[in-house]
Parts: sequence; C-alpha cells; structure tokens
Amino acid sequence: MKGPKDIRARGGSVPGLFCAGLLALLAGCAQAPQKVAELPGWGEDRLSEALPAFLAGCRPPALPEPLCAEARALPAGDDAAARRFFETRFTLRAAGEGLMTGYYEPELRGALERPATADPAPLRGRPADLVEVDLGAFSGELRGKRVAGKVEGGRLVPYPDRAAIEAGGSPAPILLWAEEAAEKFFLQIQGSGRVVLPDGSVRRLGYAAANGRAYVPIGRLLADRGEIPRAKVSMQSILAWLERVGPERARALMDENPSYVFFRERAARPEEGPVGSQGVPLTPLRSIAVDRSHIPLGRPVWIVAKHPVTGAPLRRLVLAQDTGGAIRGEARADLFWGWGEAAREAAGLMKERAEVFVLDPAN
Repeated sequence: MKGPKDIRARGGSVPGLFCAGLLALLAGCAQAPQKVAELPGWGEDRLSEALPAFLAGCRPPALPEPLCAEARALPAGDDAAARRFFETRFTLRAAGEGLMTGYYEPELRGALERPATADPAPLRGRPADLVEVDLGAFSGELRGKRVAGKVEGGRLVPYPDRAAIEAGGSPAPILLWAEEAAEKFFLQIQGSGRVVLPDGSVRRLGYAAANGRAYVPIGRLLADRGEIPRAKVSMQSILAWLERVGPERARALMDENPSYVFFRERAARPEEGPVGSQGVPLTPLRSIAVDRSHIPLGRPVWIVAKHPVTGAPLRRLVLAQDTGGAIRGEARADLFWGWGEAAREAAGLMKERAEVFVLDPAN
C-alpha cells in the first residue's frame, strides 16, 4: 500500500537478558520471554478482536492452510479460545527493540480539475514507463530487495526524482488535484487516503507504485538545520512549518526528498481501512508495516510500546500486513491507527521505542 514514512530510523536487536528502557518501565528488569504465554501483557489483550485481522491475511504462503482452517473454526468473541490457539500453534521469536512510528488514512480536499488555490498539486497515477524489479527472482541473496526505474537504450536506469516528476518529467497521468501541496506530500507519505471533491463525493486513492528513489525525511532536514527542535519533530510541526514559510520554500524542501509515490483509485467500503501490501484491508491498531525481509507478511506480531498521546502501555497482537519505503530493520515497525482526527493525532506523534516479538508457526 504505502509509500515511505517520515521521521523513521532502523531499529536494532537485543538478545538474551535485557533491561530495555520501555520494558523496565512496564515490567521491570526480567528475562526475555521464551514462550508466547510469557509475553508482557499477553493476558490483557482482547485476542478475539485481533482474530478477524489475522484471518483476513491467513493464507499460504504466509501461513499454512491447516493452521488457517483451525483459526476460522474458532468461536467468535472467545478470548480464551483465541489465546489457546496462539499459545499452542506458534513459537516466539524476539525481533528486538526498534523504532515504532504510526500512520493513518488521511482525508484531504481535492478536485477533478486544477483548483484555484494558492498551491494546487496533481495526484498522479502509475506511469506507463515505470518498471519494478524483484531482485529476489534473480538471486536468493537479494530476496526481499526491489528496484524501480525505466528502460533507456535497452538498460534499466533510475526513474526521475520528485523535482523532475513535478516539473513534467514523467508521463504519469493526473488522477485528481489536491488543493494543497503539503497535504499531497503527506498523502504520499501515508500511501493512501480519501479525497473529498467540491460536491461532497469521496474518491479513495491507494498506493500504486513508487519511483524507487531513496526516501529523505524532511523532518530530519528541518532538525539538522535548526528549523524545528529535534525532539519536537512530528507531522504536525512539519505541516506548520510548511504553511508558515509559503509555497516556494515549502516546495523546495519537499523536492529534497527524491522519493515519489503514484496512486490508483480504489473502491472500498467507508468502514474498511485501505488495502495494505498483503492485499487485505488494514485494521486500526491491529495492522503494522514491517520490513518483509525480516518479518513475512501475514505473520502475527506482539508489540510492547506506549500510547503516544496518553502514555499508557500499548501491548497488543498486531499483524504484519503492510510495508513502507523507510521501514527497514528487524524490529522497525509502523502501526496503522485508522482514520479521523484522533488517528491523525496519534500517528503524527508516535515515535516510540518498542519491543517486537514475532509469532512463527510451530512445526
């Protein structure tokens, strides 16, 4: 589904005994859990509420069919049955401690024709000349690695960067127009969203492709230049800066991120989340984006973090159902918060250290 995310970094693993800051606060210094039932907060989560999200992506090759059939037979709303299923059918793998950020499905104003606003921005579809290559098809050592580009003279070359595409250097068709370039930029970061047209109708856009360029977080650039204190960098503070400096400076900064996301229109029910990289609708607070070279899509994952707004413990079962251009590393994750103002606030503020545990099918 998604394009790359802002304000993100690679997490590292922590083997053996640990007294990591977050777990020390929540559970004290203790030996790392060896079994699913020993996970911190395991008995507190309503696992029956996670089961629909699990079933949505439970299919080969992510998980074996007999396991999925057993899960489908579990009684709805039965937390004890769901708990026994995960405890007996999965083994635990500690991915370590890493950075956990958040994302949401934004809603912005747009139009079918170029709007008469100060800084309108086109929302483009996938260009016909974009070529995506799965390098794992050529070498097992490159499994999970992908590149994108275009063919010139019989050779694959890098695709134009953001500035060149915005200047018309791509045949990408214009699907819609966003009223504000900054809102479009963050729509590309989130990877999908809802565009409200002047007549009140809604068009839903989903991730179609990216130009393959490395993602440069503009939040980090602003912090490095002293424009925003590093501890204050968030989606909200970046948007405020872009609005304050005006369209010309804002566009120049956004162009320093060469990565570019293309969209496609998607039909979806309003109560459903956007479709993630696994091809299933994302579930608020139950779906995460991961680095699939470390965590296969469809795999259950236990996270130990804290709520970015309330500070309360956030310990729950989530599903690896999405990816992101800047989600790299064994314990790096991005939590989907849903849509609406509360989701926007939490996703924009989330930048937490988290412990990540992967539930692998038992042999």
